[in-house]
Amino acid sequence: MTLLELAQAVAGELGLPSPSSVATSTDKQAVQILALLNKVGQDLVTEAEWQRLDKEYRFTTTVLTLTGSITSGSAIVTGLSSTASLAADTFMATGDGIASDCYIQSVDSGTQVTLDQAATETGSVSITFTKTKYALPSDWNRPINRTDWDKTNHWELLGPKSAQEWQYLKGGIVATGPRMRYRILGNTLQIWPPATTTSRLGLEYMSKSWVVAVDGTTYKTSFTADTDSALYPDRLMITGAKFELWNAKGLDVTTLRADYDDQLEKAKAQDKGAPTLSMGNRSTQMFISPGSIPDAGYGQQ
Repeated sequence: MTLLELAQAVAGELGLPSPSSVATSTDKQAVQILALLNKVGQDLVTEAEWQRLDKEYRFTTTVLTLTGSITSGSAIVTGLSSTASLAADTFMATGDGIASDCYIQSVDSGTQVTLDQAATETGSVSITFTKTKYALPSDWNRPINRTDWDKTNHWELLGPKSAQEWQYLKGGIVATGPRMRYRILGNTLQIWPPATTTSRLGLEYMSKSWVVAVDGTTYKTSFTADTDSALYPDRLMITGAKFELWNAKGLDVTTLRADYDDQLEKAKAQDKGAPTLSMGNRSTQMFISPGSIPDAGYGQQ
């Protein structure tokens, strides 16, 4: 159902005048119904891991290896072939004479950058610039745990790390390892250690865009046109708006609340599939396991 159809259903079931338009209406009743439909939709975003709002985010890490000149005690790097792909605060620099956890502080020209820490050596060195901070999708609401993977190396990313773990990794004695760690900080997905080769990373997240426009491809965080539709079940939106409207007017909402709660539980239960769980004994394993290895004499006739 479209926004207009939802609003008309809400009004009709409550015995109110049916609006002929909603998004552009100046009628106080229509304006209130629009506001409450948006409230219901926005509140539902955090009610469950709706498959309708579940999206994948994939990107390739950016790694550039350039030769530049450094001077001990100075944070300036000169003689780079090109700084066009570099950016301040998001690219970490690693190499001989470069301090640990060192980021680009500013891109000064097409051949020069300034780091946030001074070099410890002088000379022409190979420097690897790794982008370690990646912007989250614009419709990001929250992550779905344990969906973060390095698809190139077929490893699950380790994290999200706490503030204490993150600073230990970046400042402690043991700072690197074969597995990539991550943390969501400052509305960015941050990785550690800085990669030396590109990798394809991916994860799933919950979107906050629960409205789809009439074109079927434009998603929004609220109703803005009469032809918009919600990604949630229509009955859930209608019962939710009826409850909110009567509640805002200070009327008895006992029945309306029960109806809305019932629709909400049904919607969550039927939104996506679930595995079939067995209450019986575990089936016998087909392969060698601790349960099929003898205490002694393994491998003997």
